[in-house]
Amino acid sequence: MTPLYHDFAGETVVVFGGGPVGSRKARGFDEAARVVVVSPDFDERLPSPDDPEAERDTAIELLRAAPDADAVAGWIDRLGPALAVAATDDAAVNAAVESAALDRGILVNRTDVSGGRDPGSVVVPATVEDEPVTVALSTGGTSPALAKALRERIEAEIEGAGEMAALSGEIREELKSEGIPPEKRREAVRRVVRSRGVWKGLQKGRSNGRQEADTVIEEVLDR
Repeated sequence: MTPLYHDFAGETVVVFGGGPVGSRKARGFDEAARVVVVSPDFDERLPSPDDPEAERDTAIELLRAAPDADAVAGWIDRLGPALAVAATDDAAVNAAVESAALDRGILVNRTDVSGGRDPGSVVVPATVEDEPVTVALSTGGTSPALAKALRERIEAEIEGAGEMAALSGEIREELKSEGIPPEKRREAVRRVVRSRGVWKGLQKGRSNGRQEADTVIEEVLDR
């Protein structure tokens, strides 16, 4: 499978199943899309649709229903999702979600299978973010525990990467506007992002990181 990033802005993601897995999937998309969870019951991490006092995340809509395998296609037609997630504890329902989605050219994530998948079937990776940097990793659905462990390890490794991305992008554009040749620009930016001094400087603040980066750039350009 080839990793890709997909923009779900303005799209709907429907999750069949409101248990722990469905809840995790729903909360993973709630900042990127309209999320609809269809389930007879809901994990405690999702607000109850029957409790008027419950604090709701407006990006997640909870529909209390228990569609059987024959009814799944109708739900998908009504909701018109860009992605359907099959996360119930009923293999027949999950298979129906997968089949209906693939028949309609809709992406589908089936949570109860691993390994080889049909075209149009996707794996939702674990992610680590330090905006604008995002790292995604997957074990192909074979070991969610390993994916979680690796995510925790990577979180420590990329601390500050967002600031470095912003700084190096700024430097790249400045050098380009100054007419610095491409090979020199690439070398300067490469050394900046690999400089321990710049990383340490950024921990103290953007201005400190910039000062360290300017020193590195001067050495590359022989100014």
